[in-house]
Amino acid sequence: MTELRKSNVPAKHVVYQVFTRLFGNTNTTNKPWGTIEENGVGKFNDFTDKALQEIQKLGVSHIWYTGVPHHALVRDYSQYGISSDHPSVVKGRAGSPYAVKDYYNVNPDLAVDPANRLEEFKALIERSHRNGLKVIIDIVPNHVARRYQGMTNPQGVEDFGASDDTSVDYHRDNNFYYIPGEAFQVPEAKNGYQPLGGEAHPDLAEAYEEFPAKWTGNGSRLAQPQFDDWYETVKVNYGVSPDGIKDFDELPQGYEHQDHEAHYQFWQERTVPDSWKKFRDIALYWLDMGVDGFRYDMAEMVPVEFWSFMNSSIKHVNPDAFLMAEVYQPHLYRDYIHLGKMDYLYDKVDLYDTLKRIMQGKGSTDDIVGVQNELMDIEHHMLHFLDNHDEQRLASPEFAGCAEKGKPAMLVSTTLSTSPTMIYFGQEVGEPASDDAGFGLHSRTTIFDYFGVPNHQRWMNGGEFDGGKLTDKERELRDFYQRLLNFSLTNTAMTGAYQELHRYNRQHSQQYNEHLFCFTRFDERQKLLIVANFADVDQGAVKVKLPADLLETWQVGDGEYLLSEQLYGNESVTLSVVEGIGDAEIMLPPLAAKIYQLD
Repeated sequence: MTELRKSNVPAKHVVYQVFTRLFGNTNTTNKPWGTIEENGVGKFNDFTDKALQEIQKLGVSHIWYTGVPHHALVRDYSQYGISSDHPSVVKGRAGSPYAVKDYYNVNPDLAVDPANRLEEFKALIERSHRNGLKVIIDIVPNHVARRYQGMTNPQGVEDFGASDDTSVDYHRDNNFYYIPGEAFQVPEAKNGYQPLGGEAHPDLAEAYEEFPAKWTGNGSRLAQPQFDDWYETVKVNYGVSPDGIKDFDELPQGYEHQDHEAHYQFWQERTVPDSWKKFRDIALYWLDMGVDGFRYDMAEMVPVEFWSFMNSSIKHVNPDAFLMAEVYQPHLYRDYIHLGKMDYLYDKVDLYDTLKRIMQGKGSTDDIVGVQNELMDIEHHMLHFLDNHDEQRLASPEFAGCAEKGKPAMLVSTTLSTSPTMIYFGQEVGEPASDDAGFGLHSRTTIFDYFGVPNHQRWMNGGEFDGGKLTDKERELRDFYQRLLNFSLTNTAMTGAYQELHRYNRQHSQQYNEHLFCFTRFDERQKLLIVANFADVDQGAVKVKLPADLLETWQVGDGEYLLSEQLYGNESVTLSVVEGIGDAEIMLPPLAAKIYQLD
């Protein structure tokens, strides 16, 4: 069945995620648990005009600077008035970007002059805009670092927890949950783990102190959480009591159909918990600085009513703000989109997991059909990706073992729907994340350590950002990404109609098998046939058939027509239509990823 574009679907977007600390680092030492002096660190200033121009030319509309807000880390910045963070409650030496210590300033590691760090980030925002990129940063609403300390709060802004009543486990306007009368204890380590890899450190001479203990970020209510808990963070209280009672108004029935402004007006007439206002004010602060949107960490751990309040407040100020979030429970998707007013959610559990299984030889392309059909009513809101900081690198042996295996999956992920596409820096040159960095283990690019990203460093070429040290295979891979991503941004059919052709071909084409996937995207101007071969074997000549209902929609009658390949422009095939049914014989070499346009 043809799914037609809604008239209000905006253009496609491509998000380029960079781990800001790692992006510009040219140091190749890569010592596990290495210091800045040993392993180096990237800075805001490493995002030069040239670097940003090359990212934009890759086919990118938005850049997500991951790890910008000041988070807990081990390095001593006391000369700048910043309190030290205890190594026993910091993961890695460089620290997790999801243990935010100060929401009104930025990570001092990222500045050439830590005293001037906020000005350096403002300059990066301006530089990004000047080079055609919109800026996204993280907001981590569910938890903050165990020692939160605002250094440059705007006038009247109070730190999280500063006015909490710590004698009770819960109060609506406390920012944290407490365990009265009990002191926090660091978890018992597993597998011989020691902070900083066992290095002696002066701050480890005395134990970390916290009294009373606070709940841990993932919801653990133990004064001594487990080692696998998010023990470096404390959970934020949004006015939900420990037994699950909501101490705030809920949205009336039918508000899933109301727009942002109606949600905004609803909350103007009501009192809300203090944590809600704190995070709203944080978002408005960064918007005022020029940030264009946010990526929300673990949004499903925060009540959907808060998101209605937060996102409608943001859209009231900037209707074009780009709001994307992690939500991993499919039964909650529609609530967080329609009630929570999210623009985009990660399509991890459905499309990402399905494509990963196919690439690993554990699934069939048949499975893609059900995923897309299940999400068709919200397809525009489900952001697609194959790499990000949380997941195994596509090129790692633990995932696909070969970056080229990502080509057909990337084709499908990018062109299947009207949703945004996201890639993670280094993905486009086949970064496999093969080294153990310290706290961060191989197969995922570390988010906890000072480290280099080898394939990306070859593209960076000592700050030239010209790919000068890439291998021929890496250069070819990046060229594929650039062609595909730019095509998705500039072709109108990418926001047009979708029709799946896979099942029809499984039934009617003898050569077509479970390693192939095809579909069409079209509008009044363009008619596209998209074909992928997930197998690393040559499929030879495959007859791809187009059903009568599609050709009738296209107003294509019997005869012969030309289908021209769009990514490389190096081939064309004949579409023969006989008695209303079309077929085209297409050569599908290993890992083929092809887009044809009906001329």
